[in-house]
Amino acid sequence: QVQLVESGGGLVQAGGSLRLSCAASGRTFSSYAMGWFRQAPGKERDFVAGIRWSGGSTYYAASVKGRFTISRDNAKNTVYLQMNSLKPEDTAVYYCAATVKLGGMPTLAYEYKYWGQGTQVTVSS
Repeated sequence: QVQLVESGGGLVQAGGSLRLSCAASGRTFSSYAMGWFRQAPGKERDFVAGIRWSGGSTYYAASVKGRFTISRDNAKNTVYLQMNSLKPEDTAVYYCAATVKLGGMPTLAYEYKYWGQGTQVTVSS
């Protein structure tokens, strides 16, 4: 059974930084794509960033490009989301997700089969 455990959320002032971690276990993830999504109250769960475990290709939502960086550590089976220059509109619950969907980078929530429990990120103005 695949397990994804996020950590690293918290409260930060606008302009600050946070690094989220997603520890994956239960399977060999070489063929997987890993994604970070976020969901603010009353809004849909939106794609933030994604990475292919094999090859390391990355993709970002326009709203975070240039501020956020997704990376992976193969030895630790962990995916990271480094978030810099945070804005109040980045406030949301952030979720890590995994999918075996082939081709490109899945960006829709329904394309991902496995999800973590989420971690709250709050950016104060």
